[in-house]
Amino acid sequence: MKFNVYDKKIEVTKVSGNWIVFYIGNEGKNRTAYDIVIPDELKENEIKNYLEDLLHEWATPSNNKIVVIE
Repeated sequence: MKFNVYDKKIEVTKVSGNWIVFYIGNEGKNRTAYDIVIPDELKENEIKNYLEDLLHEWATPSNNKIVVIE
């Protein structure tokens, strides 16, 4: 799943039962987002709400939404 999180793009993938988060770079390269940890027991449909709770400090008046982009 890919998200636009307050104007920062991330990808969330489940690998061997663990959620792994990557920052998506403008040049198409991804890097692991070690600062974003998602509990493994969360279901896919719960990820967006969890990100809203966890990363709300990234929001600005002009970038105040998390959008699923893929």
